[in-house]
Amino acid sequence: MAQERLQKIIAKAGIASRRRAEDMIREGHVTVNGRVVTELGTRADAALDHVKVDGKLITKAEKHRYILIYKPRQVMTTVNDPQGRPTVVDIVKGVKERVFPVGRLDFQSEGLLLLTNDGELAFQVSHPKHGSVKTYHVKVRGVPSERIIEKLSRGITLDGKRTAPCEITRLRTTGRGEEEGNSWFDVQLREGRTQQIRKMFSAVGHPVVKLRRVAIGQVRDSKLEAGQWRDLTPNEVRLLSATESAPKPKPRAPRKPRVTRAVSKKAPATKRTTSSATKRPAARRASSATPARKPSSRETRRS
Repeated sequence: MAQERLQKIIAKAGIASRRRAEDMIREGHVTVNGRVVTELGTRADAALDHVKVDGKLITKAEKHRYILIYKPRQVMTTVNDPQGRPTVVDIVKGVKERVFPVGRLDFQSEGLLLLTNDGELAFQVSHPKHGSVKTYHVKVRGVPSERIIEKLSRGITLDGKRTAPCEITRLRTTGRGEEEGNSWFDVQLREGRTQQIRKMFSAVGHPVVKLRRVAIGQVRDSKLEAGQWRDLTPNEVRLLSATESAPKPKPRAPRKPRVTRAVSKKAPATKRTTSSATKRPAARRASSATPARKPSSRETRRS
């Protein structure tokens, strides 16, 4: 068997998602032939090398299992919780495979969540670059204007980083007035930052009252109730595996260069000054001329 990156070997073995496997490597939980490895680029051969995670040898990968659950509110999206709070893994206690949650769904949120031991599919579904769209129904306080919704759709800066564009559609409004009423929105995200939707609406003055995930990619199930779960169908697994890469944002059109017109080097035109005499009519000029002197009587006699 050819050598592969450690995070890929761990993911294939169903121990954790590829992203979580990378964290395990950085934190020093992984050894290869007895040596602790912390570099993500390290490769190994699972058939020849002794790869261990927390002292447990990676053996033949388990059969892949894909579970869709409806996570209730106040349940942790983790395998275990140091504070003793219930986790999504507690909901599927009868499952023999070591499944783990894919992506995030915060403590106060509810809705659909994928559990699996297929690290490769988990990586594909959870990573933003693969374009696995998660759909949420979100109830917020007040009635945000269309201008605010357009602003959120284009992306805003959260924690020093701009959010990716998303699709937000107004579903309905309840109550009266912008302050007394509430609004429901359909929000489609490719990203999965911690509490991203809550932070987005809070940033524009409309905090989230209720949030539930209703779809993962093309996988939906309106019949599942809080705390219930089922296995994905083969077709649903294919739909998640065939998720296309997220479209690249369209580049902005380059600005047209400014056209500067050549300035003529002709001598500046001199301002024509017209005397008051020139402006007067000819007849008036003639009448205003000095009259001719009349000859005297002495000069007349001489002639």
